[in-house]
Amino acid sequence: MIDRKNPLIREVTSLPPLVKLQLVDYLLESLDMPDTEIEKLWAEESSRRWNGYKAGEIGSPLYWQGR
Repeated sequence: MIDRKNPLIREVTSLPPLVKLQLVDYLLESLDMPDTEIEKLWAEESSRRWNGYKAGEIGSPLYWQGR
């Protein structure tokens, strides 16, 4: 629970709406840390798919199949 008597909280809640939105955006972005293991696995998977596509082992879906 947030302590509404906290000076920082009081200051933030007194900010103009646009500044609050910018602060929220910044805070959410700062929490979105990439997981290096997942990034590594996706890089391997995308390389596997690209190499398979170039070798003719994997086809490309038709437009209407991807909708």
